[in-house]
Amino acid sequence: MWSALFAPTGTENDIVIRSLRIPRTGLGVLVGAALGLAGALVQGFTRNPLGDPGLLGVNAGAAFFVVVGIYVFGVTSLLGYVWFAFAGALVASVTVFSLGARGRGGATPVTLALSGAAVSFLLGALTSSIILIDSATLDAYRFWNVGSLAGRDAEVAGQVVWFIAIGALLALFSAPALNALSLGEDVAASLGHSVRRTRTIGILAITLLAGAATAACGPIVFLGLIVPHVVRAFTGPDYRWLLPASALSGAVLLLGADVVGRVVARPGELQVGIVVALIGAPFFIALIRRRKLAEV
Repeated sequence: MWSALFAPTGTENDIVIRSLRIPRTGLGVLVGAALGLAGALVQGFTRNPLGDPGLLGVNAGAAFFVVVGIYVFGVTSLLGYVWFAFAGALVASVTVFSLGARGRGGATPVTLALSGAAVSFLLGALTSSIILIDSATLDAYRFWNVGSLAGRDAEVAGQVVWFIAIGALLALFSAPALNALSLGEDVAASLGHSVRRTRTIGILAITLLAGAATAACGPIVFLGLIVPHVVRAFTGPDYRWLLPASALSGAVLLLGADVVGRVVARPGELQVGIVVALIGAPFFIALIRRRKLAEV
């Protein structure tokens, strides 16, 4: 490792570490941190303990646009999937927010959750229709949809890093307002916070974080749900601590799952999206049974 990082001589180990392991690890850190942050933001803004980035239609929108890119435009490369997936996540989240904001009360946790469910079901039906029509599209789509760090190089990470960085800054900036919003909209407004502006910034941050992560690695479910609950049990509900801790824990969980997937299925590997669900679900159930989780 030391030789490959600081004094490479072109050996096989140097090539593997510098061209495969380092880009994969860097992308895992970015995606894990982004999903952990996005999950904490979704749960905070919707005040829904079951909230994750998929609640706003991010995964469904990304999946639909990737299928359209494969079926209509013949996209076959991961770099092509990235931009279609990010565009789909952006369109879906904006649509959900626009639908949830209609009416007198504006965007509320209930209207956002209902709008997200409706949009996700609609896009999921459209995606299923296309992949049932064309088997070649299904074959190309399956590899992206499983959620994986395999096959992604430094160029993929370079395309999404700025979106994740901007989303992380917006997320950390919204932490004080989220603390006030958790006390109720009336209290937040009396403390000088604009509820509409806070939610708009939050939705933008969630879209950038979850959209970029999903575009790079496919939909990795469950991570955005479990990480904020685990972190909240130790940090409490203060979002000034919860958000950065969720980013760190998300990166650790995703990298750990990636290592486990490579070890248990040698000489092949088990995709990280599958490992996260297999490890996370029993742990989350045990956590709920053994201790009372802090409220959202």
